[in-house]
Amino acid sequence: MTTPKYTQAPKKSGGAYNYVDERVGLSGVVKGFARKIFPDHWSFLLGEIALYSFITLILTGIFLAMFFVPSMGTVTYPADALPVTEQGNEMSEAYASTLRISFEVKGGLLMRQMHHWAALLFMAAIVAHMFRVFFTGAFRKPRELNWLVGFTLLILGLLAGFTGYSLPDDVLSGNGLRIADGVAKSIPVLGTWVSYALFGGEFPGTEIIPRLFTLHILVVPGLILALVGLHLLMVVVHKHTQYPGPGRKQNNVVGFPVFPVYAAKAGGFFFIVFGLIALLGATLSINNVWSYGSYDPSPVSAGSQPDWYMLFLDGALRLMPGWEFVLFGFTFPMSILIPGVVVPGILFTTLAIYPFIEAYATGDKREHHILDRPRNVPVRTAIGAVLIVQFIILVITGSNDIIATHFELSINGITWVLRILFLIAPFITFWVTKRICLSLQRRDRELALHGHPTGKVIQTEDGAFHSVHRPLDNYELWTLVQHDAHRPIEAGAEVDPDGLPRKEYKSLKRRSAISRFFFEDRVEPVTKSELAAAQASRHQLGHGADRTGGSVAQLERTRKHQIRP
Repeated sequence: MTTPKYTQAPKKSGGAYNYVDERVGLSGVVKGFARKIFPDHWSFLLGEIALYSFITLILTGIFLAMFFVPSMGTVTYPADALPVTEQGNEMSEAYASTLRISFEVKGGLLMRQMHHWAALLFMAAIVAHMFRVFFTGAFRKPRELNWLVGFTLLILGLLAGFTGYSLPDDVLSGNGLRIADGVAKSIPVLGTWVSYALFGGEFPGTEIIPRLFTLHILVVPGLILALVGLHLLMVVVHKHTQYPGPGRKQNNVVGFPVFPVYAAKAGGFFFIVFGLIALLGATLSINNVWSYGSYDPSPVSAGSQPDWYMLFLDGALRLMPGWEFVLFGFTFPMSILIPGVVVPGILFTTLAIYPFIEAYATGDKREHHILDRPRNVPVRTAIGAVLIVQFIILVITGSNDIIATHFELSINGITWVLRILFLIAPFITFWVTKRICLSLQRRDRELALHGHPTGKVIQTEDGAFHSVHRPLDNYELWTLVQHDAHRPIEAGAEVDPDGLPRKEYKSLKRRSAISRFFFEDRVEPVTKSELAAAQASRHQLGHGADRTGGSVAQLERTRKHQIRP
């Protein structure tokens, strides 16, 4: 009798998981991720809304791709098919398949509308999420590269939206493609060749719909998926940012672990977002292509606006006067080139490199995991406000024809008013926003030093009257005084101690000028000596000696990691 060399161990539960874990080491990854802490604040849900909207886009897009025909070949619409207005008309196969999805495929119209609403919500969430990151300074070291990833996702979202609503080949999408053709042709020297390469010949050609379809369902979603994965990976690696408060430091995160708390919340929130999109798709009609008809280059009517996230480009084109000039035999259509190429190029480039501009102005090399209050960085907040105001003006301009027809106003008068606003609004917005931020900082200083007014007045032995203030608790005090006190970088002397010119003086002078722009107007945070003096004054008056009030030691802890010149 021989003994088997190998004996079979009793079968354990979770055999499939153990099989995978023994070969790829999955348990370590899951264990590390499960222990990851995420802060609990409503503003962090903006990124989740974008993610869940994108998942909804993928699910509904797979359904639509099964029935859509990406072809510009001409067909005759059946005489017995809905809608009645299109019966017997010649149209492209792309437009005909869109109608069939809407009227013949079960659930097709709901999927189309959910897909469109999800796209609108996806872009809205991305924009709101980026502004949250911008205003709170979440792009600072070590997250500059993650900001570039998010910015690239924004551009890819715009591209996905443009390629998507251009696919039905109706009048609205055709007008959008015609504008894109005009922008391409406005590029000096190369414009005609760019247009030919894009459309496969003279507009509209026969290749643009298949090419857009490939981009829309394959290239752009693949890039978005890859960047979303990279974005989430970098969030895990860098750990999550958090808002200032007691116990929240640069080296910790106060919140809930992924499992089970955060995973349960995230799962429930996904179904809330999905349900909202389904409700919008079922009750609010959007992009009814049969109302416009198949694309025909002749009709262009009022009310032909793209989706909101592309409307600012349409508004820029409407805002620009019809300027052009001829040089060396080439026509330079500035009315298209400036709003369609130059302005978006400057805007998006500035947005992409802003973290590096601010880091250059501050000279700050530290890592930042505590978020800023927008009032404590007035110039950054003012720049963000300018971007929002300019975007709103361009969106309104993109609807100038609707405003003119509904309110019986002159479209030329509306355009001129918006042109003037577009030029002067940035300066007014910047100045007002910066003043408001500085005023709020001064109010914070008063609160930190004196506390909240109670409405009571006391009289001291010498006959003087003093108002009674309630001291701040530690949470309020921390929030008001924990921020950094950045000061302008000085260029120093033009010559060194030996009287020789400093080689780096010119670069330092430029850096100093940028730094002064950011930090010359500022309100200094409360110092330890100021808080001690304010506390002593309250004790001498016999009020405010509340144990819950902020202390000098508390302020000392908030100052521990700040920059000092």
